[in-house]
Amino acid sequence: MRYLHTMVRVADLEASLKFYRDALGLEVLRSKEIPSGRFTLVFLAAPGDTQAQVELTYNWDPEELKGGRNFGHLAYAVNDIYATCERLQQHGVTILRPPRDGYMAFVRSPDNISIELLQAGQPLPFKEPWASMSNTGQW
Repeated sequence: MRYLHTMVRVADLEASLKFYRDALGLEVLRSKEIPSGRFTLVFLAAPGDTQAQVELTYNWDPEELKGGRNFGHLAYAVNDIYATCERLQQHGVTILRPPRDGYMAFVRSPDNISIELLQAGQPLPFKEPWASMSNTGQW
C-alpha cells in the first residue's frame, strides 16, 4: 500500500489554482476534464515531491461546499516559513496563525481548507513582524 493523494472539492477552480499554485507554490502535475461526469480534476504537488499529491475536484454544476474545518488540514514543510508567509500575503492570503515561533503557521484556501505550514528542520530565530502578530479568525 502507498499513499496516492488527498482530494479537496473546490467551488472556484481559478481561485483555488491562484491559491495552491501561485500563492502556496505547488506545481500542477496534470489535469483532466471529465465531460460525462461534469467535473475537472487537477493534481498538484510540492516542487520535487510528487509522492504527496493534492487533487482539486471542481464540479461544473453549482453546489454549496460546507465544512472545511471538519476536513482537518493539509500540511507542508517549507524551507523558509517567513518567506513563505510573505509570499502568501503578497497574494492576498491572510496568515491566520502567524509563525511567531519560527516554526508553524496556518492559512486557509478559498474553500476554507486549513493549510499548516511547518519550517523544515529547526525553527528559525524569532523575527518581526511575525513574533508579535496575533492569530486571526480560526485556523
